[in-house]
Amino acid sequence: MNDFSNLLFLDIETAAAYKSYQELPERMQKLWDKKAAFLRNPDDLTPAELYGQAAIYSEFGKVISIAVGFLKEEQDGLALRIKDISGHGEVELLNAFKTLIEEKFNPAKLILCAHNGKEFDFPYIARRMVINNIAVPKTLQLSGKKPWEIPHLDTLDMWKFGDYKHYTSLDLLAAILDIPTSKDDIDGSQVNHVYYHENDLERIAQYCKKDVAVLAQVYLRIQQLPALNQDRIFIL
Repeated sequence: MNDFSNLLFLDIETAAAYKSYQELPERMQKLWDKKAAFLRNPDDLTPAELYGQAAIYSEFGKVISIAVGFLKEEQDGLALRIKDISGHGEVELLNAFKTLIEEKFNPAKLILCAHNGKEFDFPYIARRMVINNIAVPKTLQLSGKKPWEIPHLDTLDMWKFGDYKHYTSLDLLAAILDIPTSKDDIDGSQVNHVYYHENDLERIAQYCKKDVAVLAQVYLRIQQLPALNQDRIFIL
């Protein structure tokens, strides 16, 4: 039997730190202008028009939702339970996540798993904690660690099988492994608009939790274990 007791799946959703470019402090406007000059811009948009992309950069964005899931062997078989930590106050959200991974799990054994997590989710959370003067949990501290000492799993890396030039989205993996999509309502490119213009954080949180469900299923399939039936996935 596989031991999943110390494995936590996660996904984050982010938004720009401010609703619009005009709301940025002047100093940050100038820095965004410099950043925007290096972004792919085939339509020749202004830095203000490109500001919707700020969400993906931890220096210009913020975390608005973290969904987590864990596998547990229950009487009826393996089950996946998923919850979210979402909110407009990033400090409270990040502190709640920190409390979860430090008090509900054994920090010395905890392994975090995300898709493209090494490039996005894990460093984004850590950087936003530093920005918000929150002590970074040991699980997210990489300095001085050897590669095999880092407690992170990345399903993108797992799927590459050593092919480091290859990128495959979670949605594509779900499609080829016959796993139901999480993109049946919105996708990541729409999150900033839904957050600021539709004021629908709950919709974003639901999407984030669906991504974790797909992530866990992809992880199982890559490990050549059976995917879960939908009735064994409990989204809280």
